[in-house]
Amino acid sequence: MGDKGTGQAFIGSFTSAGGRGIMVAAVDPVTGALTETGVVDSVADPSYLAVGHTEAGPVLYAVSETAQGAVAAYDIAGPVPRPICAPVAVRGEAPTHLAVAHGHLLTANYDSGSVTVLPLAADGTPQTPSHVLRHEGGGPHPARQLGPHAHQVLPDPSGRWVLSVDLGTDSVRICSLGAQAGKLTLHGETALPPGTGPRHLAFHPAGGHAYVLGELEPTLTVCRWDATAGVLDPVRATSLFPDGTDAAVSPSAPVVSHDGRHLWAAVRGPDTIAVLALDAVGERADLVASVPCGGRWPRDLVLHPSGTRLYAANERSGDVTWLDVDSTTGIPHRAGSLSAPAASNVVFV
Repeated sequence: MGDKGTGQAFIGSFTSAGGRGIMVAAVDPVTGALTETGVVDSVADPSYLAVGHTEAGPVLYAVSETAQGAVAAYDIAGPVPRPICAPVAVRGEAPTHLAVAHGHLLTANYDSGSVTVLPLAADGTPQTPSHVLRHEGGGPHPARQLGPHAHQVLPDPSGRWVLSVDLGTDSVRICSLGAQAGKLTLHGETALPPGTGPRHLAFHPAGGHAYVLGELEPTLTVCRWDATAGVLDPVRATSLFPDGTDAAVSPSAPVVSHDGRHLWAAVRGPDTIAVLALDAVGERADLVASVPCGGRWPRDLVLHPSGTRLYAANERSGDVTWLDVDSTTGIPHRAGSLSAPAASNVVFV
């Protein structure tokens, strides 16, 4: 996959806004620089990507963030991703996120406020949905919280639970996934302050804490996570703008360092990356810096598997910027960028 030693990156985009589909890029092993090597345009708006693994090798999955809502799967053994099946409908509208868990593909469907479970065949091909879990509720925001809006779904580090983050209901749902039946069972729901608009969460590498990023209220909420009981307990919230701001602020993606010392959050509007220092156990997050993301409207922020670089998918400037991270301070510094119209997400293989 790609030149030996470089690795590959896959970049999702919004084709409805000028994106070209899924871009493939080689990753320089020394500098982290991205070089485009190909593109595949087989589904509309492949805005979020995930990689699953089979005995035959890795499989790339993409949402199609459209009113019809679908997922696509690709063989990535060659230079350009090859579709391995026709897109599969998720029975939900505008899927914004997906993840692989226990032999299933899960999608968070924003417009319909639901989570879909699709069984995966042995070769990684997604099957017809086995279950759709519909969220209920709303929030105080007059336009954004008239109903549920599932924005992220992911397994917890222990593999026992599936969490779904809902911007519309100001909450995180904890579910168990019956691998044989392919069905989600609601176990509990954690409420966040009204109007927070939680978008995404990230776990501490030790597994005992999770960090929920608000999109409507620019805060990071530190939560204790009990994987045995399946309980998410908010502890404290940190403002990403402690002195206030008059700008339109829309945080998008939290990322935790491999050593658990730092957390970064992409912030659209001011187009920055907030840098937060975590304490020794991960229960306190303090804002220490805010730096330019290198583009406009960073929809996603990803840490390279090496842990030494961040990649920001800047939707409105149409590029992916990579930033070298100071291992001591955690502060990132722009190192380069690749043109990628309407970029929305980056994954690495």
